Amino acid sequence: MSEQMYRVALASRPTGAPTAENFSYEAAEIPTPGDGEVLVRVHYMSLDPYMRGRMDDGPSYAAPVPVGGTMEGGAVGEVIASNSPAFKPGDFAFGMFGWATHGCKPAEQLRKVNPQQAPITTSLGVLGMPGFTGWYGLTQLGKPKPGETLVVAAATGPVGSMVGQVAKLAGLRTVGVAGGADKCKLAVEKFGFDACLDHRAYDNARDLRAALKEAAPDGIDIYFENVGGKVLEAVIPLMNTHGRIPICGMISWYDAGGLGAGADAAMTVPSLWRNILVKHLAATGFIISNHYDLYPEFLSEVAPKVVSGEVAYVEDIAEGLENAPAAFMSMLKGGNFGKQIVKVI
Repeated sequence: MSEQMYRVALASRPTGAPTAENFSYEAAEIPTPGDGEVLVRVHYMSLDPYMRGRMDDGPSYAAPVPVGGTMEGGAVGEVIASNSPAFKPGDFAFGMFGWATHGCKPAEQLRKVNPQQAPITTSLGVLGMPGFTGWYGLTQLGKPKPGETLVVAAATGPVGSMVGQVAKLAGLRTVGVAGGADKCKLAVEKFGFDACLDHRAYDNARDLRAALKEAAPDGIDIYFENVGGKVLEAVIPLMNTHGRIPICGMISWYDAGGLGAGADAAMTVPSLWRNILVKHLAATGFIISNHYDLYPEFLSEVAPKVVSGEVAYVEDIAEGLENAPAAFMSMLKGGNFGKQIVKVI
């Protein structure tokens, strides 16, 4: 094909927080699908915190994006050419097409998306990897029981909002932590949290801990960990015996690394380890890509609730692939309001 596509590439590896200079917007030739491959014109792409880790070259659970390579990410769009019987032009498909206007992948690496069931953007958020991450971590590792108390930070994001809503449906008290009064209002009014605390209103972990103690007077049974930092420092001393901590991310440390300078004395490594020991806590890290055998179960349980409105979602859609880097950098600082998506066409 002679028509051009566009992509956002990793121009250089960031030191600390990413900057615009770490990205480049480039033209390329649209690929021609080979045997068993499918070519998709991307309509929407996802921006997720894990992408920050892919920009570094340190050891991790997945290979980094090479300098000069297309930024990694999931996207959904329309099939425009197919050499597989599994897809035909006009179908919609989700795949790891990256930050690009077009993507070409083997059919077995794609998932068909039904636009009649729900908007195709939901395949990137509430019914995609983030929603599945929240559902899996809570149900399989958090093991919620009616009457318990759950705390989750980034409560209005696609992971945190799924965690809170599934927990609420299971009969738990749900306490969210979010950045800003508007997000806390959204957590309570849209996602049904019993309480939500604005972490920006507290100068340190000690003050946030005091507020959490009021919001969770019976202690915390499940802490869904996706931010680290001040929230983790505040939560750990409030965990109940036999509490569970599913660990899926630590966005507050992605740029700085380590345990963070100025960590509260209640959250030094020896104190953290002691809390895990004496309270018999189960802190379990997981990478959602290892658990897609349960994705059909997630969809069968959650998709009808999304369609009916029983499970709510909010999407923050930026316009234009060229604006993806700015939207990404803003998201890493909490600038998004709901699931961050980029409308490509």
